[in-house]
Amino acid sequence: MSTQKLITIIEQPTSRMAVGVLIAIMIFTMFIMGYDQGQLFSVVQGQEAFDGMWIHEFSHDMRHAAGFPCH
Repeated sequence: MSTQKLITIIEQPTSRMAVGVLIAIMIFTMFIMGYDQGQLFSVVQGQEAFDGMWIHEFSHDMRHAAGFPCH
């Protein structure tokens, strides 16, 4: 006699959505880390944004961990 076992696999769309959100956050964060020499704040602060490098100062160690040289 042979027996058959049916296995039902239920996909959860929440996990794919969570992974998509995390990837979007990662890409946005890498964009900010890569272009922090004033381009993001220059719209609001003008030339002063190029001198401040606020994102650089707030995330200095993260830049090195991500592989972006900064000095």
